[in-house]
Amino acid sequence: MTVTIDRTASSRRAPPAVRLCLTPAPGGLDGMWWPRSRALTRELPPLTAALGDFWGRITRVMVNPDHWPVIPRWVSSAGRTVPVGWSTEEQDPHRLTLFFAGGRRNVLVIPPETSASAAARLMAGDGAEAPGREEAADRADARSREEAWETDGGAGPPSSPPRPIGSTGCVPAGQRR
Repeated sequence: MTVTIDRTASSRRAPPAVRLCLTPAPGGLDGMWWPRSRALTRELPPLTAALGDFWGRITRVMVNPDHWPVIPRWVSSAGRTVPVGWSTEEQDPHRLTLFFAGGRRNVLVIPPETSASAAARLMAGDGAEAPGREEAADRADARSREEAWETDGGAGPPSSPPRPIGSTGCVPAGQRR
């Protein structure tokens, strides 16, 4: 039996929308991001492209390696390279810092394992310091790196994104304020 796999069909699918809320929050946060996995090479390109529409071209990204199994040196976004750095001393493990020509912005990272309802509550401003975020992060840390590699890409259906909340400034990717 001969099997033919057409890889071009899967590459034509549009990437899923970035789950993002650009409402400033306490603690110097400029927004919240709910990635679908802990694979930065897959998650950062659409994020930097979406944020470039609001803040200008992203020139560098800084992460804390505590919750990311693999940290690339760079990612490709909109045909250009965006360097990715890391620090355990200067970078909060639950934040992502994005640098651009006008300065830098800090975004809270909602763990990908967070339920859709909990993520929607966080993005709506109902408990930005929710204990579930810490518990989800602790559960993710307990997994081995191999287990994280096997499960983060996930072939299952993506979690449904939170609905944009017009009055708070939450916007879907691709739309300007």
